[in-house]
Amino acid sequence: MKTLLPLVGALLLVTSACNEDTGAPPTGFDATAMLADVPMKVILATYQDLETKAVALRTAVNTFNGAATDPNLAAAQAAWRAARQPWEQAEGFLFGPVETQGIDPAIDSWPVNRVDLDAVLAGSATLNQAYIDGLEGTLKGFHTIEYLLFGSTGTKVAADFTARQREYLVGSTQSLAAAVTALRAAWDPAAGNFAHTVSTAGASGNSVYISQSAAVQELINGLIVICDEVANGKISGPFDQQDRTLEESQFSNNSNLDFADNIRSVQNIYLGKYGTMQGTGVRALVLSKMPNLDPTIQSQMTAAITAIGEMTPTFGEAISTNPTKVEAARTRIRELKLTLESQLVPLAQ
Repeated sequence: MKTLLPLVGALLLVTSACNEDTGAPPTGFDATAMLADVPMKVILATYQDLETKAVALRTAVNTFNGAATDPNLAAAQAAWRAARQPWEQAEGFLFGPVETQGIDPAIDSWPVNRVDLDAVLAGSATLNQAYIDGLEGTLKGFHTIEYLLFGSTGTKVAADFTARQREYLVGSTQSLAAAVTALRAAWDPAAGNFAHTVSTAGASGNSVYISQSAAVQELINGLIVICDEVANGKISGPFDQQDRTLEESQFSNNSNLDFADNIRSVQNIYLGKYGTMQGTGVRALVLSKMPNLDPTIQSQMTAAITAIGEMTPTFGEAISTNPTKVEAARTRIRELKLTLESQLVPLAQ
């Protein structure tokens, strides 16, 4: 799915361009508060959390490399899961620097290129951050780290690691942390300040969003894209083909949490909140223009998250042993996507 993101990004830019001539807030709604709060209280807050947890993962891997014990491996695996959560909750807004600066492939390319990875491990190159930074996305980022930490069956123990694998793991987590830091900085007012680009949509000199409508539609399109990716990519690929090798996060059995966090990403943008941060989200547009739509969207988001959790015992197993629940989860996500497309999008035009 990650290989499709450049195309998705291009489609979003076309969508925005088609609406750039509006030159004003969505009819009957002033988006100023939303466009100020979502970049800071949701997007930047998510990236700050991601950076903190990516650094913690790097530290846990360094500890494991220094003392390759099973408890230290378990701590590193737990740190991977913890860092994965804010990243998956960031997938509802894969626009801006994560796309234009090419950061996403360094963080979350899939699948892992295991053939080339084995070749690198069998070679003699020094596997430091600089070397790994120069590799293609399928040889670094979350899923390469996942494969190294958990193994192909999810049962890897400390004694299974070679010195080269530990060296690659250290360099990979350093590379991931650096990519995440670059992404946070790109939105941070103290650095790249793309948050300001969003918040000043429609202002003179803003060449990215020449209207508030363009920025609001970018936000909403991001929610639709991740619903589509989860339902029709992440779930449908392995389920329709009955092939678990197509499953993301298969090595850690983390797919259920990944999918649920993707929908929580939608929820966060809609409600304008992340963690303890609370602001004005896309919900304000709905309450202003079609308040009876709000309970529908909120109930559909909750239903989708609940249904994802019912794909037991894990998604990878449920595709063959619990297909009714997998189909139900896909249906709930598609229902949410349809509502966003057919009822929310028109409100922003």
